[in-house]
Amino acid sequence: MSHPKLLISAPFFTPDELARVEAVAPSVLAGTPEERAALPEDLRAGITAMANKGHKPIDGAQMDLFPNLEVIAQFGVGYDAIDVAAATERGIRVTNTPDVLNEDVADLALAMMLGWCREIIKGDAWVRDGTWDTGESMPLNRKMSGAPVGIAGMGRIGRAIADRCAGFGMEVHYTSRSEKETPEGWVYHGEDVVAMADAVEWLVVAVVGGEHTKGYVSKEAIKALGPRGVVINIARGTCIDEEALIEALETGEIAGAGLDVFNNEPHVDPRLIALPNVLLQPHQASATVETRRDMSLLQCANLSAYFAGEALLTPVN
Repeated sequence: MSHPKLLISAPFFTPDELARVEAVAPSVLAGTPEERAALPEDLRAGITAMANKGHKPIDGAQMDLFPNLEVIAQFGVGYDAIDVAAATERGIRVTNTPDVLNEDVADLALAMMLGWCREIIKGDAWVRDGTWDTGESMPLNRKMSGAPVGIAGMGRIGRAIADRCAGFGMEVHYTSRSEKETPEGWVYHGEDVVAMADAVEWLVVAVVGGEHTKGYVSKEAIKALGPRGVVINIARGTCIDEEALIEALETGEIAGAGLDVFNNEPHVDPRLIALPNVLLQPHQASATVETRRDMSLLQCANLSAYFAGEALLTPVN
């Protein structure tokens, strides 16, 4: 067996994904910091590339275990698990897998919006448990089409969500670091999430994760959303003041939420689980067979490009 050049730094790869990564270059799997530190020094010195997946941190100290590391290929559009500044300081390139998951993430955002307002889960139970058969009708639920919606973060995914919302005749508002080229009538609020929240009923969080977006949707923004307001989060749990969100949901300060991401996931705050006005999902926005395959292929394409001495396809830094 050739000396490993590629470190597989996470235990979360499926067998198919793992096989693709292993086919790129001689590799070794060390899925925890302890396992990486326990690798022989000469083996660590031979590692020049890393394939990572998931949200466990890869910091400067982890990078320093591999003195000849040159590239970290992340599986996913989010790369907040990787200390990119530390990587850049060490001359290490970071890649991610953008674009290929935009459509699935946007689809789930709309699915949660529709699922929440039309009470799809409750309706399913109404039929299954025989309540409907007794002649009892479900309480009227809520119309989504035509309502004003705010997209917090008009990146690739945010735009895909906004386009879908526009298809439902919704009035689109958005925040972003810079104004985007959008259809006539879309309202740009700069990065003033509070002002946007005050103007809409639906607030969809689509900003990237990381330190600079922690608490992007603040307690003030949640309050500004008002009693008909619904928060949808397909970004990162850290992008919302979760404590303020829970308080607003418990007191009726806002109407509800649909959440695919959480602080400290998969350990979801039990107060959220207990709330009847929250639709919960297990961080599965990109989790379709087709998209996860495409994410794996793009991660491996970046690694193959590196080993071939070619330009990286989707560099972050």
